[in-house]
Amino acid sequence: MIAALKIIHIAAISIWAAGLLGLPSLYARRDPGAGAAQTRVHRGVRFIYVGLMSPAALAAIISGIGLMFLRETFTPWFTAKLLFVGLMVALHLATGRQVLRLFEAEHPYSGWRHAGHLALAGGAITMVIALVLMKPALHFALPDGLMEPGGLSRALPGFNLPEVP
Repeated sequence: MIAALKIIHIAAISIWAAGLLGLPSLYARRDPGAGAAQTRVHRGVRFIYVGLMSPAALAAIISGIGLMFLRETFTPWFTAKLLFVGLMVALHLATGRQVLRLFEAEHPYSGWRHAGHLALAGGAITMVIALVLMKPALHFALPDGLMEPGGLSRALPGFNLPEVP
């Protein structure tokens, strides 16, 4: 059971990570005056996000939760890994928002945004891999009350993700 979940988890993470790193390069190909070619790029971007990346992200998270409970990995390095997985999820959501807005003329995709996304995604993916492979002996304590129900909302009052138009 554990071996099957690991195979699913690694395959899903690979597809998800490839999408997080690859889609910004497709965004950079944006050319509002290209007509039919632009429509093909737009359809391709949407297919990759909706048909490949999102199911892979879901499979990675579900299989990861299963592995977490089967392997009992409640250690500080795992908590750090989950922080970077959370960054990957945030980047996934930002990617979805970008897919919705990318091909509108009033929402250009700049080079700095491309570089920033690649740097954040590459860094988060690298840290997840490094933490899993090295399993370092980290020693840190979470703030008091953070692990209690509602602790995160008390630690970050008023924090909300922006609404998607």
